[in-house]
Amino acid sequence: MTGKVYFIGAGPGDPELITLKGKRLIERADVIIYAGSLVNPEVIGCRREGAEVYNSAQMTLDQVIGVMERSTAAGKSVARVHTGDPSIFGAIREQFDRLRQSGIEFEVVPGVSSFLGAAAELRQEYTLPGVSQTVILTRREGRTPVPPGEKLSELARHRASLVIFLSAGMMDQVVEELREGYPRETPVAVFQKATWPDQLVIRGVLGDIAEKVREAEVDKTALILVGDFLGDDYELSRLYSENFSHGFREAVRD
Repeated sequence: MTGKVYFIGAGPGDPELITLKGKRLIERADVIIYAGSLVNPEVIGCRREGAEVYNSAQMTLDQVIGVMERSTAAGKSVARVHTGDPSIFGAIREQFDRLRQSGIEFEVVPGVSSFLGAAAELRQEYTLPGVSQTVILTRREGRTPVPPGEKLSELARHRASLVIFLSAGMMDQVVEELREGYPRETPVAVFQKATWPDQLVIRGVLGDIAEKVREAEVDKTALILVGDFLGDDYELSRLYSENFSHGFREAVRD
């Protein structure tokens, strides 16, 4: 009998922000491969005694797939634990394709992304009426380029709620590109290790955020949130307006 691989979103850091299904699969797994550079070790603290544990931060793709192939061939279940939700900057497609080539069954269990954890900690809503109804998740190009049309300077022209991953170490360049579309006074929050016990939030505007980030010595594991959704001006939702009818409630008539 062959085993199965489970790709599990571990959440943004708080070990309680993993799904019940993800936790149950980790508890039962024979083998655990986790992204040790980002995943809180407490997330896999519920593993059973005797489970094999591998830190993928120290492994190549071939090594990760090799563990999966050997383990499933022996009938073992494998929990592949990624930070946040694995579908966002998780480098999972290449793993999927290799498993398909080897005929190995796999399943994906979604998780809470850090951009959602950050909004929860900040008590913010990305899609405020009259402000923004669009959320863009992206990164600045570095050693890994971005496709044509996805440079920050081009995305900034949409003035949407913007979440920038993997770019806090390039704040000066990030700000320079964002100024192509956002005004200098646009609110910004840089959130390091959202939902972890040692999380850090730096708030400012495009005009001063780079200096604040330098002073705080933040250069990795941080999200950059940009947009007027971080401000205080917005329209009330029609969903709960007494003057708005929908399928479950009639508008109040004078």
